[in-house]
Parts: sequence; C-alpha cells; structure tokens
Amino acid sequence: MWHDVGIALCLVLVIEGILPFLYPRRWREMVMMLSEIDDKTMRIAGLASMLLGTGLLYLIN
Repeated sequence: MWHDVGIALCLVLVIEGILPFLYPRRWREMVMMLSEIDDKTMRIAGLASMLLGTGLLYLIN
C-alpha cells in the first residue's frame, strides 16, 4: 500500500510541474490571480477538486 501512495505522490509532483515548466510566465500570472480569490471560493474549488478526484478514482477502480 505505501508503495502505491509513494507512486501517486510522485505522479502528482510530475503533473504539478508541467505548467511551470512549459509556461512559467502564465503560471506566475495564474498564481497571482489565485492570491486575489477569497477563502470561501478557494474552499469550494478545493472541495470540488477532491470530490471529482474521488469520483474518478471510484470509476477507475
């Protein structure tokens, strides 16, 4: 199980690194825009992301 968790975390790092590698200027602009979003909106986006990931994981397995 821990091996699978390690693989998943490594894949997250690879996927998270794609945008800053390919489009560093655009990524920086996006991060600055995210800093202006209020906490409630950010929490809703985080919850939606977690639910989507959980649902996709359920469908795959």
